[in-house]
Amino acid sequence: MSDPSPTAAADELPAEPWDRRHLVGLAGMSGEDVTLLLDRAVEYRRLSEAGDLPSPLAGATVGNLFFENSTRTRNSFRLAAKRLGAETVEFTEVGSSVAKGETVADTVRTIEALGVDLMVIRHGSPGVPHRLREFVTCGLLNAGDGTHEHPTQALIDLLSLRDAFSQDGRGDLAGKTVTVVGDILHSRVARSNIHGLRALGARVLVCGPSTLLPRHLPGAEFFTDLDEALAQSDAVNLLRVQFERQRGAFFPSPAEYYRLFGMTQARLNRSGRDPWVLAPGPINRGIELSSEVADGPRSLILKQVANGVFIRMACLATLMEGRR
Repeated sequence: MSDPSPTAAADELPAEPWDRRHLVGLAGMSGEDVTLLLDRAVEYRRLSEAGDLPSPLAGATVGNLFFENSTRTRNSFRLAAKRLGAETVEFTEVGSSVAKGETVADTVRTIEALGVDLMVIRHGSPGVPHRLREFVTCGLLNAGDGTHEHPTQALIDLLSLRDAFSQDGRGDLAGKTVTVVGDILHSRVARSNIHGLRALGARVLVCGPSTLLPRHLPGAEFFTDLDEALAQSDAVNLLRVQFERQRGAFFPSPAEYYRLFGMTQARLNRSGRDPWVLAPGPINRGIELSSEVADGPRSLILKQVANGVFIRMACLATLMEGRR
């Protein structure tokens, strides 16, 4: 059996209509599809607060297969599965048969043979979750594939924004302007956010050093001046600089990056706006943002973490229903 290594670049992978059996990306999802998942997450949050959670995954098993390191995403999926009544099978590449030469496809089919109903997969190569659908019958959920997509993180960001805008008045994202800042070139979070925001009718700006902006990114407007973009923004999403994915020097130094693209309270004050601030984490204080902003009243960072479990509950439950 061949390994499902992708041949296409991240931005060349197809946008497919959502069939509710797998969730490999937000590209191709309609605003109604995105809203369904957000609304379901809100309902699980309400039921959790009331101490009345159902167990739609009782008797099911969720496999968490992480070929890349993760703390927030892995633990969030584990908690989501447990709260819905499922058991989990945990996999990491270190010490596994993959480290001994086994293909990803063989590993995935072996895990499925244990009785896994849903499989959460994070992999360093774009397109792996798409290809793995050819090898399994269980539902697949993409927890991040290379520089391609990270759909549940984008859904978390969308829900956190919707909650925040509800405090300001109308929670609808239609007509809002959201700026995604930083290492756009290497960011799967940026790509999923753009798809989700556009599906909900938002205007999307991307801003960063020209060396970290892709040549083509449908649905987004490009800026290299953060102050100019910020003056138009209702919210700003600050991406982590992904030093581990970079091959070469994309900017002179972290200090220079912080001067030009770091979010400080002084920069927010200069903008004349009062945008909400997101950061998918882990955050690097003093590079992407200051502690004053990270811990400030317009920061949604901890809200994003809390919403993560409910979004993943909504996704797992919906995929389980799609298999029936």
